[in-house]
Amino acid sequence: MVYRPVADQTIKNYMKGTLNRVKGGDLELSEKVVAINRVVKTTKGGRAFSFSALVVVGNGNGVVGHGLGKAKEVQEAITKGIDDAKKNLIKVPVMHGTIPHEQFAKEGAAKVLIKPAAHGTGVIAGGSMRAVLEAAGITDILSKSLGSANPHNVVKATFVALGMLREPVQVAKQRNISLKRVFNG
Repeated sequence: MVYRPVADQTIKNYMKGTLNRVKGGDLELSEKVVAINRVVKTTKGGRAFSFSALVVVGNGNGVVGHGLGKAKEVQEAITKGIDDAKKNLIKVPVMHGTIPHEQFAKEGAAKVLIKPAAHGTGVIAGGSMRAVLEAAGITDILSKSLGSANPHNVVKATFVALGMLREPVQVAKQRNISLKRVFNG
């Protein structure tokens, strides 16, 4: 099977927020820091240090978000990242601890491939992808990160892939066929 890059229109729709957006009002969200970067700006008076934090939040039941926070202190950057992540929540279809179908997505130079897995497989994923998948509540999945290993782009590509997932009921309605026919062809 040949994987083709995702159409630009789909990525634009994701960025506009038309794919599975969720309001973060009263959800119990757990947070995980994916990456912290120390930034140095050289000025006339010396060096000015600041920090940026990439954070993933999720409720472990199909709702997940990511955010970036920047501040002079690490803890403040993490707090800002959590607040930003709560504004970017999406709903992911999780069926029996895995995803309904495989999906390929791209963001910048990072490409990700996620596939459903049998119960008991676990989360087969690398660093930043693992944080996103575990925050979403996915317990069994096969994934591969291709191209760039930049955590920002890998997290964004994972979100594009998760945002494009469709539930079998939704597919059956769009195609005007029975749910049984969706699974059996």
